Amino acid sequence: MMTVKEIAKISGVSTRTLHYYDEIGLLKPSCKSEVGYRFYDDKALERLHLILYFREFDISLKQIREILDNPVLDKNQILQMQRTMLVTKKQRLERLISSMDDILKGENRMDFTVFNEDEIRSMYNAIISNATEENKKVFIEYYGSLEAFEKQFMEGAVSEEAQKNYAKLIELYGSKEAVLKAGTNSGNQEAVVPYQKQLENIQKKIADKTGEDIHSSEIRQLMKEYDFIAKQLYQMGDVKMLLLEIAKAYKENIEIRQSIDSEYGEGSAKYIGEAIEAFYNSHGGWCD
Repeated sequence: MMTVKEIAKISGVSTRTLHYYDEIGLLKPSCKSEVGYRFYDDKALERLHLILYFREFDISLKQIREILDNPVLDKNQILQMQRTMLVTKKQRLERLISSMDDILKGENRMDFTVFNEDEIRSMYNAIISNATEENKKVFIEYYGSLEAFEKQFMEGAVSEEAQKNYAKLIELYGSKEAVLKAGTNSGNQEAVVPYQKQLENIQKKIADKTGEDIHSSEIRQLMKEYDFIAKQLYQMGDVKMLLLEIAKAYKENIEIRQSIDSEYGEGSAKYIGEAIEAFYNSHGGWCD
C-alpha cells in the first residue's frame, strides 16, 4: 500500500489533485485508516496512469470516469487507438516537413492528402464487409444500389473537404491505422461478430425504453456505448454520418421499420432512430 504522498511522488500528481479525484469518484483510495489517511494499491496506481494518459488527450474528467467505470469499453483498445493516433500525427508532420523542404528546393507542392485512393477503397470494403444486412438495405434504399453507394463514397472521400474532415477525425476520434486496419481485417468474423452482438444488445436496451424521454441520461449513456462499439465494428474514427443515415432508415423505410418492430416491439424502430438523432444532433455525440 502507498500513501497519498508516495503515490503523488511516483505519478507526479499533487496530493490536492488526488484528494479531488477521490471527491469526484474518479480515483478512490484502496482503503482508509481509522483516522482517514488514504492508501493506494497497485491497481489504483494503474487506474491513475490511465487517467493521466487520457488527460493528455484533453478528455474531460467526467468522460474518463465514464470510460473507466464502464465494463463494456475496452481500456487497452482505447489506449492503443490513442497511441496510434499520436504515431499518425507524427508521420503526418514528418510528411509536411518533407513537403516544405521540397518547396524550399523548388521541387514540389505541399501534399495535404490524408488518405489516398487505395486507402479509401479499403475503408469502403471494410464498411461493406462489416455491414449487417439491415445496414446494406439502408445503403441501397438511400443510394439506389451498393454500386451507387461505392461511387458516391469514393468521389466524396477524395474531395479536399473530405480530406480535411478526415484529418480532424484522426485527431479527435481515432487514427488512420485504425481505419485502414478494417480493410485487412474485414473478413475476420471472429472480430466482427462480438461487436455486432454488443450493438444489438445495446439497441435492444434502447428499444426497451420506447416511449421514454430520448434525452434522458440513461438513453444518452446507452448511445455513448452504441457510438463507441460502432466505431470499433466499422473501424471508423467517426460514425455520426453513418448512424444518422441508419436512423433515417429506421424511421422512414417501411421494410426496415417493420423488421425492427417485429424484433423489439411496435414503435421501437422509430424510437431508436430518434434516440440516435437526438444524441448526435443535440449533443454532437461524445461530450460533456
